[in-house]
Amino acid sequence: METIRGYVDHIIYRNTENGYTVLVLICEEEELTCVGLFSDIVEGENIEARGEYTDHPTYGRQFKVHSFEEKAPEDEIAIERYLGSGAIKGIGVALAARIVRRFKKDTFRIIEEEPERLAEIKGISERKAMEIADQVNQKKDLRQAMIFLQQYGINTTLAVKIYNTYGQQIYSVIKENPYKMAEDIDGVGFKTADEIATRVGIRTDSDFRIRSGILYVLLQATSEGHTFLPMEELTLRASQLLGIEGEHIEKHYMNLAIERKIMMRQKDGMTEIYASSFYHMEANTASMLKQLDVSYDVSDAEIEKRIKRIEKQTMIELDEQQVCAVKEAVKNGLLIITGGPGTGKTTTINTIIRYFEMEGLDIFLGAPTGRAAKRMSETTGFEARTIHRMLEVNGGVEGTGGFERNERNPLETDVIIIDEMSMVDITLMYALLKAVLAGTRLILVGDINQLPSVGPGAVLKDIIESEQFHTVKLNKIFRQASTSDIIVNAHKINNGEEVILDNKSMDFFFLKRYEADKIIQVTLQLIKQKLPKFVDASEYDIQVLTPTRKGLLGVERLNNILQMYLNPEEPSKREKEYGSTIFREGDKVMQIKNNYQLEWEIRSKYGLCIDKGTGVFNGDTGIIEEINFFAETMTVSFDEGKMVEYPFKLLEELELAYAITIHKSQGSEYPAVVIPLFQGPRMLMNRNLLYTAVTRAKKCVTIVGDDEVFYTMVQNNSQLKRYSGLKDRLVEDGI
Repeated sequence: METIRGYVDHIIYRNTENGYTVLVLICEEEELTCVGLFSDIVEGENIEARGEYTDHPTYGRQFKVHSFEEKAPEDEIAIERYLGSGAIKGIGVALAARIVRRFKKDTFRIIEEEPERLAEIKGISERKAMEIADQVNQKKDLRQAMIFLQQYGINTTLAVKIYNTYGQQIYSVIKENPYKMAEDIDGVGFKTADEIATRVGIRTDSDFRIRSGILYVLLQATSEGHTFLPMEELTLRASQLLGIEGEHIEKHYMNLAIERKIMMRQKDGMTEIYASSFYHMEANTASMLKQLDVSYDVSDAEIEKRIKRIEKQTMIELDEQQVCAVKEAVKNGLLIITGGPGTGKTTTINTIIRYFEMEGLDIFLGAPTGRAAKRMSETTGFEARTIHRMLEVNGGVEGTGGFERNERNPLETDVIIIDEMSMVDITLMYALLKAVLAGTRLILVGDINQLPSVGPGAVLKDIIESEQFHTVKLNKIFRQASTSDIIVNAHKINNGEEVILDNKSMDFFFLKRYEADKIIQVTLQLIKQKLPKFVDASEYDIQVLTPTRKGLLGVERLNNILQMYLNPEEPSKREKEYGSTIFREGDKVMQIKNNYQLEWEIRSKYGLCIDKGTGVFNGDTGIIEEINFFAETMTVSFDEGKMVEYPFKLLEELELAYAITIHKSQGSEYPAVVIPLFQGPRMLMNRNLLYTAVTRAKKCVTIVGDDEVFYTMVQNNSQLKRYSGLKDRLVEDGI
């Protein structure tokens, strides 16, 4: 590790997202290119940097900075250069020269201790003198704060965030209650705060630690789909996290409830504990759904007359259940339509759309993911958008006003139809309902037998089971659909009936293999040789769906192997190692969390931006187009041609997607899916999971693996318990 000193002559490149900067440092009268993470650095500043010299293949000799300190300028030339660099607003080159000519080496002492004396110089008023002093002192305060925070292992980018939140209070926050940062600052979780607390010497049974740990456990539970935890389970999880006895944890519940950080509800002798935000989301969602549930006085005869006209135009005849669904859509402000594949949901939606079009009503169509919205557009012939795009995501943080459309700026339409409702979690449902005006018809369409949403809650299931709203269940398989073994077998799986695995089908195959490596060999052969021609699609369009993340046939191992064969290492392909993953140009990747701030743009064939916006969401898949080591970014092309530049520090939000979990495939449809089946945890290997996987395929399902595992899954109707309270809130609201 070497140390260099100098002043910043000019900045070549800066990534405002992560602070990555390329700058030229004048060091002993020589220009030196430095690269690294710099906090709020400006031209003219003096720094002392630690790092090492490297040779970049394109840009030559550079100094890679690991850490640095800003230094006060020491001689008159350095002081003048710093003041005239633009670092201090209101001082240009000429004024900087006059100030230093007057006060010489004493300039900084005068600015800090006797700022009123700056007014002695022509062009500086007393007010301007005080503003200059404030800026210099703020820079000094920030510099000292950076040094203080870095001793606790806090990186520069996060340190700036902390300083901007607390200012000079950071010293008391860090030393007295670093857990406060976990509540106040996005990017500081309980574990980061806990590490700092350990370094500071805060006791493990500190009240601040226990309370922060309880809130952290509740937040972590939402990543498993829960909106609350029973008190006994919360206590057990918090005890394991904190390493202290449960009795020390339980005494804090009442205080947290009094402070409205948590909500406690009694049900059937059990205490349910929510993080307050999720309780209010469920309660307000229930209330808003009730407000939309109004009746319209339209006669059956009038509706039937219009349906006949639509049937004549489209040359499609609706069955009794579908006619019932159209009638309910016309007569009610809120309607739920549910049914499996091949039961006519699309035909029903299309008829409802045409009916309301004849009425002259404005209609919005939406779905939770880009793939689901694209499919909805194709099947209806009308534009469908993701719910996020419909709500005009604005780069805010999830749950804190990240949408332009809300109760103050509602959606201006008469009818909203949302498809793939099983994927919608409580957070997204709450955001949607806030933007729906009373009097707008809302039609929710989904398959209740699909897996629940990745995010917290069981929205569709809870709404249907509450029995508070009009619900139409489509269960007749139409003749056209009954010729597809994908659809027939999906319904058999869902009903727990026997599926014949004789491979006499044209779209549903089972290849029996009983060793993991042989299953992988067959999977590769299918993707590279057999399926692309069979379904008229590329290798990248064929999706491997697996039940688990870990294990011999888990996502992690499969992706490493599939990458090796589908996108092998080549001299022409740049690659970036991040954690245990190697990302390579040409790789298929998936976004694994909602990021409301990430910017995207759609470019013309000439590279010009023709549309742009913010927001990339959990489950979005794309291809790595370029890895840029100079800018430290990776460009990914998503559906609809959206190009996103990821700073290297955000690569934790991406993973390889040659194989994905069945859960992550919800709302998507692929020309062909390959499902490797091997032994796995009983609670996970169930009918629900298998049904969801099979229904993702449009033209062909191929299951490779153990037929005994398949039959066991069909018979296993158990599901992982998901704690959600929307049903209870709806029933309470209905009393």
